[in-house]
Amino acid sequence: MKKSRGLLGFTMLFTLGSAWAQVQDMPGGPRVRQLNMPEGVTQIAQDIAWLHWMVMIVCAVIFVGVFGVMFYSILMHRKSRGAVPAKFHEHVGVEVAWTVIPFIIVIAMALPATRTVVEMKDTSNAGLTVKATGYQWRWGYEYVDGPAQGVKFMSSLSTPRAQIDGTEPRSPTYLMEVDNPLVVPVNTKVRVVLTANDVIHSWMVPDFGVKQDAIPHFLRDAWFRAEKVGTYRGQCAELCGKDHAFMPIVVDVLSQEDYAEWSKEQQRLLAEAADDPGKEWSKDELIARGEKVYATYCVACHQANGKGLPGTFPALDGDEKYVLAPMKDQILTVLNGHPGTAMAAWRDILNDVEIGAVITYTRHAWSNQGKGADPIVQPSDVQALR
Repeated sequence: MKKSRGLLGFTMLFTLGSAWAQVQDMPGGPRVRQLNMPEGVTQIAQDIAWLHWMVMIVCAVIFVGVFGVMFYSILMHRKSRGAVPAKFHEHVGVEVAWTVIPFIIVIAMALPATRTVVEMKDTSNAGLTVKATGYQWRWGYEYVDGPAQGVKFMSSLSTPRAQIDGTEPRSPTYLMEVDNPLVVPVNTKVRVVLTANDVIHSWMVPDFGVKQDAIPHFLRDAWFRAEKVGTYRGQCAELCGKDHAFMPIVVDVLSQEDYAEWSKEQQRLLAEAADDPGKEWSKDELIARGEKVYATYCVACHQANGKGLPGTFPALDGDEKYVLAPMKDQILTVLNGHPGTAMAAWRDILNDVEIGAVITYTRHAWSNQGKGADPIVQPSDVQALR
């Protein structure tokens, strides 16, 4: 019996050790067996790490001092040794000491902490401003100024579904990878203006020392100046619903030259991608475009099979109220959402072509197969109701 238990224990330890050995450091993210805060690539992050250690050391010294005196007193002045307690009612020196010394310690810790907090809040004189909007469950970025001014895109989780379902091996960047990362230049003060479209989110990148809540109808801001080229990862740090864990943040820090080239390329793509809502799109064009839009924005709630989640997110497959009905109500639903429900308004996120395409896709996908009224919804139909 003991032999079998020992063998079982050894097997479990070997299995765990093998699994641990296979885990790799995440590029731009946490390291294997990392117990401390990240070193950081901004001055603010390094200041936060220094404050962390300073406070830890002060607390450790106080702990050792207080408990050392306490245990020494208990041991050396116990009754069996004939110790006789002193009898006095008050002692001005002692009272002054235990008041002044903690006050000095608190002030000594508060001064550098206050200086760091003030620096964290100073978003003036930024070299680049980016607006970040939190959605369930992705981030939207818009470049407000600089060479990439006007460029905007959505940044969504790009981890394959097969990895999430456990049918494929997980990559080192599992759940911490996106299709479109935020791109910024090195050694430039970047101001991030934050808000949210639905619920409270939080934009956090540990290597930058940044964590700022994104609140609907409010604008908050934060800043960072990355001093090293590379890729850095973070996550939404505010519980925001079903797919909160699937809302990563990835920032690519490029050299000044590479950022200029990236901005130039993005401006070219922006000009090429300008959609004309007046164009007459074919059914196949709309379905192909709509499938991509659905996979990016809709699949988290309504699911890949169109069945939704009963009681929370309605099914689109076989839905006779909106999808297989005349187009008007479905267009208005996508444009304006349904207040008080999980259906958000998409009018400020998707353009007329994208809305028309995704509606057309849902009307032809799964068992719908274009059976209902208005199987094709043109962008001009959306534009007329916007």
